[in-house]
Amino acid sequence: MRVGEVALRLPAFILALTLGVPALAQEGQELDESWSDAEGYDCQRLDNQPIPEAAIDWFERSLWANHCYIFQARAVRISSDGVRTLALSHDVQDGVEREVARFLDGPPVVFERRGRIGRAGWSGEGGQVTASPTAIVEHIEKHYRLSLGGEERIAGRRTVRLDIEPLDEMRYGHRMWLDKRSALPLKQVLLNADNRVLETFQLTELDPPSLHQGRVNLDEMRSPPTTPWRPGWLPDGFTVQPVKTTSHIHDVNVGHRLFSDGLSSISLFVEPIDGQHPLLAQGMHRLGISFAAVRHVELAGKPLQVVVMGETPPQVLQRVAEAVEWRPDMATEPAGNVQAPQQ
Repeated sequence: MRVGEVALRLPAFILALTLGVPALAQEGQELDESWSDAEGYDCQRLDNQPIPEAAIDWFERSLWANHCYIFQARAVRISSDGVRTLALSHDVQDGVEREVARFLDGPPVVFERRGRIGRAGWSGEGGQVTASPTAIVEHIEKHYRLSLGGEERIAGRRTVRLDIEPLDEMRYGHRMWLDKRSALPLKQVLLNADNRVLETFQLTELDPPSLHQGRVNLDEMRSPPTTPWRPGWLPDGFTVQPVKTTSHIHDVNVGHRLFSDGLSSISLFVEPIDGQHPLLAQGMHRLGISFAAVRHVELAGKPLQVVVMGETPPQVLQRVAEAVEWRPDMATEPAGNVQAPQQ
């Protein structure tokens, strides 16, 4: 596994192709039947909802809008590693979402993803294993403070600004500018603890979005992975995401788990050190605005390389990497429902 192959990050509100919160597999609890059903979400319900008044309601509506609106757009990504422009599209066909991001300058990179609305947990956990933006919102309010800012004009459309302030030092802050008509995010800014802008992602052109005339399906039920390693520590609120974590960009021997607090995410990679794969130097690696913490460890007599990346301060990634445990007795349980100790 090479860090550079998964280092490119796009905000989760547009595409979650690498490190972002899985846009097609979001966290939640039991499904709110007023919004959807066991098969999927009926996008036409967005047409009948009143204009939100509270910040938390705007955020919830934007989660549904990300799944339901069909659009094409141009965007710019500005960070410490330069400026990139992109062409973006989102479509829904037979209940399945298709997202494409094409970089228009620099190396000719294209990302494409197909998927459904993610479920809240693994199969066999009991109850309704479904997705609910309402539950995401309830979870986020435990770790972020949401408030409304002023109105602005972005990409020729009126927006409302949503300020999302972390309640601890374990995560970054965000600002989002949501389209007043659709609630689609038109701009996002990532902020560090000093309120300094780390990255800006903004749509510069947006063709009039259209609401999908039908449902977006829920993801299939997934069984928990059977791995003997697990994170010994995660920041409070980060829980394992029941999503497919295998990919063509890394070897089949590379274990991968994704954790999220509903807005930010952490990816944990574990692979054997066997002389067949290139090793990364131990320590912190800078990846544009993000970091990767790398450790070489021996767990149960097995030499392993641990890589932790995500949208959190680097000291958080380092602590996660240092706390990976080998627990063969828990290999059949979902890895990662670990809570941080009380500070």
